[in-house]
Amino acid sequence: MEIPKEKILEFLKSRGDDSQADQADAELPDQVDTDKDSGLLSKFNIDPKDLGGGLTSKLGL
Repeated sequence: MEIPKEKILEFLKSRGDDSQADQADAELPDQVDTDKDSGLLSKFNIDPKDLGGGLTSKLGL
């Protein structure tokens, strides 16, 4: 599944992780592929498995 980077940044900021959001903004591609970029997502404490469930609704997807 591909998710716009902006949605990931919004999610991080909603958790209060502004510094991680800044770092993610610099490191993530514009379209985040949950399979291909799973290592980067885990670096920011986002479990790609969650993206298929509750997180996608939080992200408005």
